[in-house]
Amino acid sequence: AAAFLGAFEAELASRLEHAVGVKSIIAYRYGLDFDPARPEPAAVRRAAGEWLRQREEKGSSRLDHEVLLRAILWVAVDAGKPIQFHVGYGDTDITMHRCDPTQMTGFLRATMHSGPAITLLHNYPFIREAGYLAQVYPHVYFDTGAVLHFTGPSYLTAVRESLELAPFSKLLFSTDAFGLPEFYALGAHLQRRGLARVFGEWLAAGAISGTDARRYLELIMGGNSARVYGLEPR
Repeated sequence: AAAFLGAFEAELASRLEHAVGVKSIIAYRYGLDFDPARPEPAAVRRAAGEWLRQREEKGSSRLDHEVLLRAILWVAVDAGKPIQFHVGYGDTDITMHRCDPTQMTGFLRATMHSGPAITLLHNYPFIREAGYLAQVYPHVYFDTGAVLHFTGPSYLTAVRESLELAPFSKLLFSTDAFGLPEFYALGAHLQRRGLARVFGEWLAAGAISGTDARRYLELIMGGNSARVYGLEPR
């Protein structure tokens, strides 16, 4: 138990040699309404002991102890690479009302000046909430991956909501890269189609210039992600 945190720190550092970021699934294992404070070392040791005993008794290695989940999350903060959070829509082990990203407002406040970007993934049905957080907090970004190809003809609503409040420099494109390969193609097609529809309406109404529309589209479909994850050409 005493060696848990150090072992995790070493393993994460090794993995990050070839990674541009990390992902937290605390939404699955606990919820986003977790205590935002960094746990004390003594609390981590006690929690690790409890979890290790549970592993031995039940034969399950599922890490769902809230204190340990917070501890490894803060290790990721210290590592400095972008941190992705699963938000909203997911599998049966998610309790949806606890996966509203505004539930983690305390953590966002605590990490606002810590360094790493926070990217909120998927966000359905909390797209507007994610947009609000991206607008308010300088280190928060979001996407609608895994949403468009599951919402059918209603995909356009999700695209519109993603463009309502957040700066265009905060919206990322993704398809979630999970499941059938057709989902990737469909997700990319619907994102382009939805943005073309909305920006086309704005252009027709004189609400945006053609120059700005092109710039914003380039940011959303790749430029923002390249900047956040350090993938820009050098």
